[in-house]
Amino acid sequence: MIPIHEIIGFVAGFGTTFAAMPDLIAMLRRRSCAGMNPTMATIMGTFQIVWVYYGYLIDSKPVMVWNIIAVAINFLTLGAYVYFSCSEKRDRSLRAN
Repeated sequence: MIPIHEIIGFVAGFGTTFAAMPDLIAMLRRRSCAGMNPTMATIMGTFQIVWVYYGYLIDSKPVMVWNIIAVAINFLTLGAYVYFSCSEKRDRSLRAN
């Protein structure tokens, strides 16, 4: 039988890992970064890197794996933000000319 603390850790890891997905999906669907603030994704991604290192120090593969996935999601969110931000600026400058 799986101990309850393992189940709670799995659920918590899943939830925090995929918390940034709604922002990423919304940007991709809208093809716009409107309403998105990249600061949160930057802060989360940075500290999730620290969590990966912590997982390494305590030899916890679940902590490392969940946070590596979360880092990837947050940096994909930042990449989408930069891409759509540049695209929107380019479109505005073309319309102005």
